[in-house]
Order: sequence, then structure tokens, then C-alpha cells
Amino acid sequence: MTEDLTRIVSGIGPKVRTLRKQAGLSLQQLAVQADVSAAAIHKIEQSGMVPTITTLLKVAGALGRPVAYFVDEEEVVSDPTVFVRDGEQRPILTSHTGIGLAGISGAYGRFYLAGARATVLPGASSGDHFLEHPGEELVYLLEGELEFVVNDQTYRLQPGDSLHFRTVQPHSWRNPGTADAVALWMALRPQ
Repeated sequence: MTEDLTRIVSGIGPKVRTLRKQAGLSLQQLAVQADVSAAAIHKIEQSGMVPTITTLLKVAGALGRPVAYFVDEEEVVSDPTVFVRDGEQRPILTSHTGIGLAGISGAYGRFYLAGARATVLPGASSGDHFLEHPGEELVYLLEGELEFVVNDQTYRLQPGDSLHFRTVQPHSWRNPGTADAVALWMALRPQ
């Protein structure tokens, strides 16, 4: 393993542990949210195990971060300005199926705010469990329809509607329609 690769891999566990503690989650609580065993999360945090991409996607999703957050090199010094041309958006990996995310913002490591153009397929959803994580989300619907449940309240978005909420509240989303839903989806995460 190269020195750079070793540094990146050894940084995953501490990042998971720091985010879990910031979120006020126990190992067991994160395990339930991520659908990964508490023992596996403990091993990852202690750098005793390198997670598979599937496991990392699940943990990242439960902690409200893209996978890139865990593998980006923080030491990279760059201008805190990012310009993204139309058609050059970077794909953002997510543990949810049926949703494609095209990044329109800089990486989480350098910014608190992340944004994506989200395309949600008909019937796609955030899953069977409610999501809860630190931060805020703002969704502006461009096409189709999306349904959110936030703190037991249902919101059905049509084109031009927006929803802004604190993500520490139990929440979920789904596309109840028969066409793709396209939205600008912004997420603010505490660092």
C-alpha cells in the first residue's frame, strides 16, 4: 500500500468516530441507522477493519456525509472557491437506490454547505427507517413530485415548491409519482 493510500485508509475510522460523537450517537444507535453491526463500526473506528464500499456508503449515509468526505485528503490546500460548469458536475455516491446526485458545490471537507441536482426515480425512497443527523436540508423541486415526512408531518412538493428543515428531526423522502423528480438539494452539515 502506498503511503498516501495508507494515510487515507487510516483516516476513515477517526472521521467516523468524530462524526458519530458530534451527532451524539452511541455505537448501537449508529449501527441501527446504518444497518451495520455495532461491532463492525467499532472495528472501523479503531482502524482495525477497512470497510467495504457498501458498508462505507451505509455509514456515510447515516452520518449525513458523502463517501468522499471519508476518503478526501484534507491536507490538500486549495482556493476555497469552486466553479462548476454545466455538464461537469461530479457524481455523489449515496447509499440510497433510485437517486442520482450531481454535485454543484465544493467538497464537504472545505465547505459546510453541499448541493446537488438530484434525480429521484419513481418509487425511490430513503428506505424503511427515518433518517436523523445533524444539519439542515433545503430542497427546491424543479420537475415531478416528491413527498417528505418530517417529524410526522407530510409535505408533498410540486415544481416550484421548497422544503427547508433541520435534519435532527426524524425524516424520510420518496417519489410517489410516475416520472423522475428533479430537485436542487442543499445540505448544511456542522463540521
